[in-house]
Amino acid sequence: MTQMPENETAPEETTASAPAENSNSEAQAAAPTEEISYHAVEKDGQVTAIWEMQGRKHLRTIDPRSRQGQDILRLYTADQQEATSASE
Repeated sequence: MTQMPENETAPEETTASAPAENSNSEAQAAAPTEEISYHAVEKDGQVTAIWEMQGRKHLRTIDPRSRQGQDILRLYTADQQEATSASE
């Protein structure tokens, strides 16, 4: 008789853990709804840092001298040039 309750609880544990996994993936899918943006921190006309933000949350600081920082700055300046030529 002790085997019967064990067998009964095992499926309940399995079904209980499955929705938890689904809710975690749903929560992860819902989290990136806010776009990631980059903000240049300038001092005396020089970019000293790049902040990676998700909504109002600061995710990390990127060194503008790093390869990723240079890529971000390059994309930003290309976007600015396109916007300037489009407005003319």
